Amino acid sequence: MSSEAPKLIEAAVRSLLEEVPALKPLKLVVGVDLHGRGDTQQFRLDMPEVKVTKDLATDARVRVEMRRDFFNAMVEHGARASDWRMAFLEGRAKATGVQQYIKLIAQVVEKHEERARLKRARPQG
Repeated sequence: MSSEAPKLIEAAVRSLLEEVPALKPLKLVVGVDLHGRGDTQQFRLDMPEVKVTKDLATDARVRVEMRRDFFNAMVEHGARASDWRMAFLEGRAKATGVQQYIKLIAQVVEKHEERARLKRARPQG
């Protein structure tokens, strides 16, 4: 599983960046903690190049924590930005760190969802 996790993290981030391109230029180091049965795997995500390594990410500005099985299920089912947002709101995933970064990411995702809702609401003509 550990050799698979960086690929899954990268796939999830790239999918999110494709859906919400406004996040692409964000320069940020994120620590990702995946909790399993009795262990925690820690990864470092460097953005904007989306490089994932197995590392403690002591210089991370934001740390994301969630259960490994939940993360795997989200990636497997092709989670969209709205799915990830709900996971954070429901407490299934947790983000800590510099609040300005967390708020910025949340605002960008919310604006994206708002625009997507408006596009669907417009009549076809």
